[in-house]
Amino acid sequence: MKIAVLIKQTPDTAELPKVSVAEAQSGDIAATMVINPWDEFAAEEAIDLADRFDADSVVISLGVEGEIDALKHALAMGVHEAVLVDESIVDGGDEWATASALAEAVKAQGDVEIVLAGKMSVDGNSGVIYAGVAGKLGWDLLVNVTKIVDVSGGKVTVEQVFEGGQETVEVPLPVVISVAKEINDPRYPSFMGIRKANRAKIPTLAAGDLNVTLSQTVAWSNLRKPEARNSSVQIFDGATVQEKAAQLVEALLAEKVV
Repeated sequence: MKIAVLIKQTPDTAELPKVSVAEAQSGDIAATMVINPWDEFAAEEAIDLADRFDADSVVISLGVEGEIDALKHALAMGVHEAVLVDESIVDGGDEWATASALAEAVKAQGDVEIVLAGKMSVDGNSGVIYAGVAGKLGWDLLVNVTKIVDVSGGKVTVEQVFEGGQETVEVPLPVVISVAKEINDPRYPSFMGIRKANRAKIPTLAAGDLNVTLSQTVAWSNLRKPEARNSSVQIFDGATVQEKAAQLVEALLAEKVV
């Protein structure tokens, strides 16, 4: 069994208060890039599951060539392998295109049965990519997972939390899981882990390596705004509530609403 982790490289939020107004307006922000903090929980869980169930683990990220600091961080933590997906594959596309590329990258890793992801990214906050990956793969999706209880017999048992409650569910493998921050405490990379990660050769998957084409993407420029609708507001005056209600009923009858 192999466990894949979807991560993203994002600006270090500790440095954002130092960004000037001019930098923010121009988009030319020279912030340190790090692993998305939410994704660290997913990477830690992959390491733990690999130890518990004798599995292999691989971390996958979409980015420009050479954008591998986040991948190296995951390797230094203890994930076994790392793969970079060239983001030019989805140039001009939307989140659905990104999900398509990541889903194909998951397929390229072999016998992946569990895909882990963080709750969201600190730069986008959409929290939709892992849902798109699940849709593209045709796998079940579990969200807000705070504990992976067991993986056996072709099934995974997890605990999920929702507003006002918690539940334990069992679903068949393969599955995509979005983890909550309560699931674990991510470890700090060790010195030996950092040295090993720096020596690692991280392959890049390009367009020719994945079954993704631009025809599968949806460019925002192709979307049309809905036509404007004319509307008006009518206020009913009356000495009593009954008079106002009577006027309302007459207006509704006149418009053939009732």
